[in-house]
Amino acid sequence: MSNILKTSLIAGGLIAVALTNVANAGTLENLERERALTIETMLDPSITPSIRQQKVTSSTHRLVDLERMVIRDPSLKGSTKPVVRVAFDNYDLTFMAHASIENQVNMTDQWLNQLGVSTASLMDARIGRR
Repeated sequence: MSNILKTSLIAGGLIAVALTNVANAGTLENLERERALTIETMLDPSITPSIRQQKVTSSTHRLVDLERMVIRDPSLKGSTKPVVRVAFDNYDLTFMAHASIENQVNMTDQWLNQLGVSTASLMDARIGRR
């Protein structure tokens, strides 16, 4: 084997190891990413209500699993990082799949209720300039 090939293989291995360490996201970060994608789906005006419901339902299953992982993550216990404190202080927003199941409402309604948006407030809203 030539020196160039050996050097290339070693360099490739080192880069792979370095990238593996860089791309390591924690459980809370994965939950936040999935939750953001779910909210994006909820608000997407380009999809039909039936497709939206299908996507949100499939996201619910992933969110429940990720929420369980975050709740059981020993590295988050006792953490004083601001992102961890905010996540656990805002339980109903962070763990919206669990909260929607506990409150027996769908996840979209749970999220909107936590933001203070209700059917009545939407019906009273007017389009206008501020």
